[in-house]
Amino acid sequence: ERASGTPGSAVLCCVEGSRPILVEVQALVSTSTYGNARRMAIGIDQNRLSLLLAVLEKRAGLSLAGDDVYVNIAGGMSIEEPAADLSVVAAVASSVRNRGLAPATAVFGEVGLSGEIRGIPQAALRIREAAQMGFTRVIMPSANVDPGDSGGGLELVGVRTVGEALDALIA
Repeated sequence: ERASGTPGSAVLCCVEGSRPILVEVQALVSTSTYGNARRMAIGIDQNRLSLLLAVLEKRAGLSLAGDDVYVNIAGGMSIEEPAADLSVVAAVASSVRNRGLAPATAVFGEVGLSGEIRGIPQAALRIREAAQMGFTRVIMPSANVDPGDSGGGLELVGVRTVGEALDALIA
């Protein structure tokens, strides 16, 4: 049911137990009509969202201080793994810039406070699931890209920083 090319939408390759699952991360960023900007998260930790927004402000130069930010994990799922960070950042940046991500692109990776993208466990499992679901491109931590792995026909794009990730995601 995901509309392709919609701003504020990113597909996350997450792992629940030992099972890989693709979920949609949705974000809406709009100018705050009140004095204080509002932050709301459904399906991810509110504090994690605040941390990721601070990284976007400081490391990627996106001005979010006066904006309301709403993030939702579609389907009512609750995601607690740090590998969801990059998809949240991608969805928020897509909404701010009002530009959709490529519909056949999936994302995963942990975002550190200095804006680095950290490697995560079970990357091969996530990549395989994305390929089976028809995705053609995966944006992921460069630490997880295996030079000898063809990626099952996928274009594997390794990124080291939030800036690199946003450049690869939002052309």
